[in-house]
Amino acid sequence: MQRSFGERPPSPRSVLLAEVAQATQRLADAGVPSPRFDAEELAAFVHGVKRGELHHVKDADFDARYWEAVSRREAREPLQHITGRAFFRYLELQVGPGVFVPRPETESVVGWAIDAVRAMDVVEPLIVDLCTGSGAIALALAQEVPRSRVHAVELSEDALRWTRKNVEGTRVRLHRGDALTALPDLDGQVDLVISNPPYIPLTEWEYVAPEARDHDPELALFSGEDGLDTIRGLERTAHRLLRPGGVVVIEHADTQGGQVPWIFTEERGWADAADHPDLNNRPRFATARKALP
Repeated sequence: MQRSFGERPPSPRSVLLAEVAQATQRLADAGVPSPRFDAEELAAFVHGVKRGELHHVKDADFDARYWEAVSRREAREPLQHITGRAFFRYLELQVGPGVFVPRPETESVVGWAIDAVRAMDVVEPLIVDLCTGSGAIALALAQEVPRSRVHAVELSEDALRWTRKNVEGTRVRLHRGDALTALPDLDGQVDLVISNPPYIPLTEWEYVAPEARDHDPELALFSGEDGLDTIRGLERTAHRLLRPGGVVVIEHADTQGGQVPWIFTEERGWADAADHPDLNNRPRFATARKALP
């Protein structure tokens, strides 16, 4: 086909974009759930640009370390462990071995909690995040509810190495301790208790994605034969911490929809227990209100 006079020939594809296309296929063949995104994110990380700027990387600046990163992801090492960062709502967090990598589905859990706190007639709401991990939930709440007082609790010292980095310079108060016995000095005062606890049944170990099973800490994943042991304990902790009318928000597996609200019964001092869907319309978290006297 002939070009019109003065028409520029099509630009040759850059070396980096060609390599990204090859990496995408390799990651897809390895079973990586989002091969294109991950290939681009790794390219952006290695070359120090944003994903939307990959086409600006000159051919002479292509960094062969890109293929080292791709090989690690191909072996199902989490993307966030390779880049050292995880994005959550409006946050960029430091993560790596020893701490649970926050997932996108938890963002809808936090969104519901933020709306619930904003609807409260409380000037400086008191919030507790149990099993905080990287601190993602606590930091998001502190950022998006500016006058909130946020406490975060984590047991694992391996995880706390990352949490401390993330909360440094913020209003979040970090505590090392067991979520089931934490913060007795706040009993009866808290407006919102929130948690993304371990909830995978031990019997489901072989079905867990390699990124989680082989790299996330077991303490953050598994909780008894039915996956609900920690949530049962958190029910008592939340009831102890909350003021009457205060709210608890607990993330759970989509296969546990309908089970978790039954833990927060009227007989145990709760009202309005309900399940809520995530953005994929799968049951993702349960909420309940501490009954008034």
